[in-house]
Amino acid sequence: MSHSVRLRRVGLIAVALSSVFLLSACNPSGNAAEDFPGLPVAEEAEPIDVDPESGGEVDDTAEEETEGAAFEETDQPQVVWWEEGGQIALVMYGSSSCPTVGREIRVLEEAGEGNRVAIDLVQRPEDEICTMDFVPHTTVFWTPVEVTTTEPLIVEVAGAEVEVPIK
Repeated sequence: MSHSVRLRRVGLIAVALSSVFLLSACNPSGNAAEDFPGLPVAEEAEPIDVDPESGGEVDDTAEEETEGAAFEETDQPQVVWWEEGGQIALVMYGSSSCPTVGREIRVLEEAGEGNRVAIDLVQRPEDEICTMDFVPHTTVFWTPVEVTTTEPLIVEVAGAEVEVPIK
C-alpha cells in the first residue's frame, strides 16, 4: 500500500471519529438546553400587523406565537413538543425570584416500550425567600433519541405525569 493511500485512510478515519465525537457531545447528559423566564415563543412568529392607514402604528392586538401550544396559568407542569419535535419545552408557573427550573431529562422507557421520560428539577433551599407572584418559566431540553414524536410521550415531572400528544 502506498504512503498516500495510507495517509488518506488515516485522514478519513480521523474525520469520521471526530464527527462521531462531536455529535455525541451535543447533549450527552440530558441537561437542559435552555432556561428562561416566560413562555416559549416560536422563532418564526407571525409578523406584527402595521396599519399604514393610521400612520403605520403597530397593531397591539397581535399575540405571541407559541408554536401552536396553549399554556394556561396553573400550578401543574405543562410539557409540549418544540422545534418540530426536536426539543421538549417544560413550562411551570411560580415565583419569579425562585423559578421552578428543569435540570435533566432521563429516558425511562424507549419508544415502542412506553415512550416515557422523567424531568428532574433544580432543588432550591427550603428556607429561600421568594416573591409571591405567579409567572411562567420555561426549560427546554433536546428530545432524547430513544423517544419518538409518533407516539404519545409520558413525562414524569414534579410528582405529576403529563401526556404530550403525537406531534
